[in-house]
Amino acid sequence: MIRQDDVYKIGKFGKPHGVKGELSFMFNDDVFDRVDADYLVVPVQGILVPFFIEEYRFRTDETALMKFEGIDSQEKARELTNCEVFFPRHLADGCDGDMAWAEIVGFQLIDDIYNKVIGEIVSIDDSTINILFEVRTSENKQILIPAPDDFISLVDRENKKIHVTLPEGLLDLA
Repeated sequence: MIRQDDVYKIGKFGKPHGVKGELSFMFNDDVFDRVDADYLVVPVQGILVPFFIEEYRFRTDETALMKFEGIDSQEKARELTNCEVFFPRHLADGCDGDMAWAEIVGFQLIDDIYNKVIGEIVSIDDSTINILFEVRTSENKQILIPAPDDFISLVDRENKKIHVTLPEGLLDLA
């Protein structure tokens, strides 16, 4: 059984394309292509289910047309419209050493100076050149933390923690 902790979100399916079961796939991480994955994971009635990739082709840098085994009609493909798409963490771990931003959603952010949990990373804002972690604190407050490489001191994939050394006073602004 696939658990939520075993996967991370990489995109969402759009509408069916054509009549043979292809789906439009909007993704924010092309890890499925970099590691030559056999399957993607989709929640179906609350259960995470692997869908085995038959073929795919890129349309843009952020969209692809996907064809899965057993999805051979527009009607079957329509059942997956608007479903979120996840990728197995264990397959991404072997991927060229670099982590995708999407992979760290759900990690704890740890302040190295005070050895204190800042909160959980709930999303990544990469819409500008300055990447930001959107973090939910234990007080259920949403804060934004800059994420340049020189702030990140350690990424612990196994324990899902990222240690950061932030400039003095930065957390006081939040």
